[in-house]
Amino acid sequence: MSDFPKFVEFREEGPREGFQIEKKIYPIEERIELIDMLSETGLKRIQVGSFVSPKYVPQMADTGELFQRIKRKPGVNYTSLWLNDKGFRKALTAHEVDIDPRLLFYPSEAFAQSNNNCSSAEMREKQRDWVRLYKEEGYTVDAAYVMTAFGCNFEGAIPQERILDDFRFIIELCKDEQIPLPILVIADTMGWGNPEAVKRMIGALRDMAPEARIGMHIHDTRGLGIANLHAALSMGVDMFESSVAGLGGCPFAGHGHARAAGNVCTEDAVFLCHELGIETGIDLDKLIAAAVKAEEIIAAPLMGRVMHTGGLDKYRKAS
Repeated sequence: MSDFPKFVEFREEGPREGFQIEKKIYPIEERIELIDMLSETGLKRIQVGSFVSPKYVPQMADTGELFQRIKRKPGVNYTSLWLNDKGFRKALTAHEVDIDPRLLFYPSEAFAQSNNNCSSAEMREKQRDWVRLYKEEGYTVDAAYVMTAFGCNFEGAIPQERILDDFRFIIELCKDEQIPLPILVIADTMGWGNPEAVKRMIGALRDMAPEARIGMHIHDTRGLGIANLHAALSMGVDMFESSVAGLGGCPFAGHGHARAAGNVCTEDAVFLCHELGIETGIDLDKLIAAAVKAEEIIAAPLMGRVMHTGGLDKYRKAS
């Protein structure tokens, strides 16, 4: 039996995750325009960029300038990603970054080495230091991510128990540090999930932490993004990270085709929610306009569907 939430929060990642995987570095003016358009859609959280090594991710080298030049809309949080203490310090000193402290876990040893240049165990232990660092700066952990939650292009299928073990660690860490349990985010980083696996994972996590809010970071790498999102909705999940026009993908995930590595498409997901009677607070038409702008910037067809067809309201009104 479905247990759809009444309201779903979408956290937009396109400006960061969308452009980090592209080989070309797109003009900052065009990315600013996209972010400003997204600010007008009703989205409450937009990930502008990341504070990571410009040697490995040159597409994000101008993130500090992006934060200086975007037009901020009241009520919208403009966030960033970091993968280590140094990146967090950069975010703290950059211009008006809305800090959303997060914890990161890698059940895939190969992906830990590829994305963070450390072992899974090392990254896990670093999270203790991150919690304390956040405390020192006056922040509470917002979300904790377990990546490659269904499988890894380097290691193959990831057993559910290995994922749940990281979530157990998170729960115990929060108890030890006496901090509230953050949003527990199941991240299908490489697009291995399917609807039944998604429901099994959410069910097992709810049994483990019935009081926790669960979120999902879904990639549409193999075309199951919306199906997986629907499965999560049916289990009551009410927070999703997504990318306008289906942009995105991790450049260190071993994808065969970068464009197909994208996140679940924000406007397609919002359309689904609205069709199911679930509120999002998002203006779909404005979001579609932003998706079209993203496609103009990339200058190649993007993976979103609703951006190319529009919603159904105009047809309903016509009839």
